[in-house]
Amino acid sequence: MKSCNKCLLPETHETITFNGDVCNICNNNSKKKEIIDWQSRKTQLDKIINFYKGQNNDYDCIVPFSGGKDSSWIAYYLKKKYDLNILLVRFDHGFLRKNLNENVKKLCKSLGLNLLSYRPNWKITQKLMLKSLIDKGDFCWHCHTGIYTYPIRVALEKKIPLIIWGEGSGEYEDYYDIDDLKSINERYINRVVNLGINAEDMFLRFNGDIKKRDLLPYTYPSKEEFNNFDIKSICLGDYIQWDIKHHVKVLKEQIGWKGDVVENVPPEYDYEKIECYMQGVRDYIKFIKRGYSRTTHLVSLDLRNERIKKEKAKELIKLYEGKKPATLNIFLDYVGLDEHQFNEIVASHIVKPNNHDFKNNDNSIKNPDHDDYDTSGAMDKKYAQEKFKEWFTD
Repeated sequence: MKSCNKCLLPETHETITFNGDVCNICNNNSKKKEIIDWQSRKTQLDKIINFYKGQNNDYDCIVPFSGGKDSSWIAYYLKKKYDLNILLVRFDHGFLRKNLNENVKKLCKSLGLNLLSYRPNWKITQKLMLKSLIDKGDFCWHCHTGIYTYPIRVALEKKIPLIIWGEGSGEYEDYYDIDDLKSINERYINRVVNLGINAEDMFLRFNGDIKKRDLLPYTYPSKEEFNNFDIKSICLGDYIQWDIKHHVKVLKEQIGWKGDVVENVPPEYDYEKIECYMQGVRDYIKFIKRGYSRTTHLVSLDLRNERIKKEKAKELIKLYEGKKPATLNIFLDYVGLDEHQFNEIVASHIVKPNNHDFKNNDNSIKNPDHDDYDTSGAMDKKYAQEKFKEWFTD
């Protein structure tokens, strides 16, 4: 496969194009450093904060929150810089890790933050994971969608007019111009987030097997629900320069925030995706489909910022990518499939020219906390096999 000569992202990466031997993501990153006036952007942010601060009697803003590096940094920055009264809104996807929850406790206690956490119906979640895996080769529709729609629904319910999200345009993809000030709205969610399936579409795909009310947390509010209430929904990374390594350093020093081991991720990136014990399965699926996964993504960021040599980056990719995660068996129980069926489904979503050889899979090492993961709540095998036949083989 063709790869970017600068950052190593392959041609199977979403939204990638090439100008010669350098990709559009790298070119956009260079432009971002040249054309954006960050002092002016910060002034704009100051005006937004000053305008909305105090409009709601209870909270100044919502921060959609996982407890990972980015949402923790947003909360820290907004509290320290602006002394906002923040409501953290967490959509609990069902796979949160112990260390992550300890980090959340430290952050909330240290900064004096309020946390609202919502965990959806597990039985519905399982059905959504199975359907999403079969239809899109990505079992995380419930997470992709819920972490966006649920905080917006909370903002509407509580009449909190400001939501502040994380990274800005072009850090990982090219859906928007590099200097865009994004608004996280229905158009953005449908274009970037939800795999091209909104809640109404998902309801129709189930053909009566789930109820519309089961999908309410994943449903973007209607115009009638908004009832002329406006929500300003912005990305902090569009207004301040985004430096993940610096953010993590500050969080570790000031909060006691701790990194973690993540399946098939190099230890020097101990801050990446520590919130989900199914992350190894997600990355494995991506490797099968696109021929690369989390390590390539991480070293590509460091290569663009000249923090790593290309030889070292290639070494890490070779060492950590493509291994079958120890958590795969847990996931298979969750969705009622066997490994052969899983392979069949994911192989049907391979992005050409990638070609995966299942015979050459090495096994990954278990995470230190692997035995603490919740293995209860396996899907009914009869239901899963019926749906596998109906949705995939028929």
